Amino acid sequence: MILDGTLPARVAGIESLSPTLKRFRFEPERGSFPTAAPGAHILVTLRGPERVWKNAYSLVTPPEARDAYAIIVRRVEASRGGSHFLHDHLRIGDRVEIGAPASLFPIASLARRHILIGGGIGLTPFLSFLPVLRARGAAFELHQYCTDAETETFGQLLAEAGGAVTIHGSASRRSVAEILADQPLGTHVYTCGPERLMAAVEQAALDLGWPSHSIHKESFGGAEGGKPFTVRLARSGRSIAVSETQSLLEALEAAGVEAPCLCRGGACGVCLTGVIDGAVEHRDHVLTEAERADGKLIATCVSRARSDALVLDL
Repeated sequence: MILDGTLPARVAGIESLSPTLKRFRFEPERGSFPTAAPGAHILVTLRGPERVWKNAYSLVTPPEARDAYAIIVRRVEASRGGSHFLHDHLRIGDRVEIGAPASLFPIASLARRHILIGGGIGLTPFLSFLPVLRARGAAFELHQYCTDAETETFGQLLAEAGGAVTIHGSASRRSVAEILADQPLGTHVYTCGPERLMAAVEQAALDLGWPSHSIHKESFGGAEGGKPFTVRLARSGRSIAVSETQSLLEALEAAGVEAPCLCRGGACGVCLTGVIDGAVEHRDHVLTEAERADGKLIATCVSRARSDALVLDL
């Protein structure tokens, strides 16, 4: 049951997978969760004593699972606090606010072969891909890049995927160009992980002549901090301060402004907002170079001001 756009849920399980990785399982307070598409994510609202985080996490449960959802989260030392809150404060039995699952990273229905390339925690959306690809009898292979210290952890998570999986540790790994070379026509590649890895996959595919529509990326990089600035809302005349550790979207939400969002990683375009005045530091994956140069739009979830202030069409 969805109430006010959220799914009432409780923490039903917390499992430590490694010193920095935990799997969190949520169960609905009543009824069942909606069916989620493979590669879907949920928005989890975390209410700390001094601030609120809204973070997007890929579901790692099979798409048909309705009795529980699960996510895997890495505790990142340099994070803005969301992963710390989950790892250090969330307990079994706690109530949580999660949004209905959204899909921005679907399996291409017409692909003849699927190449999945994950980096570190970027493996997570592929954990919901795998049961679907296996059930369809689809041709696929998964390549997981990680540190040597985590090869065993990711190996256990992928134990049921069979021989289609290769885990590349730090010491010995194939290049993405080698993986993508000589693939048959109709192959699609999907990548999720650090920006450097995803950029390398995209560039290697393009260099090999892959059509752009066969390259798929999932980014949950999240907003990084920067110098503080002020945003003025042209329609209401309000001025809102954005601190060095806040995203523009978080500052708007904290001020009670209804601001659309979905992925919170600059990948979907739902949060694009008109800019009337000021210089933008673009960090999204949606706008074209021409749109960035024009400076009339900003992805509030990740981008910031290069100037001391921005005036938004809000």
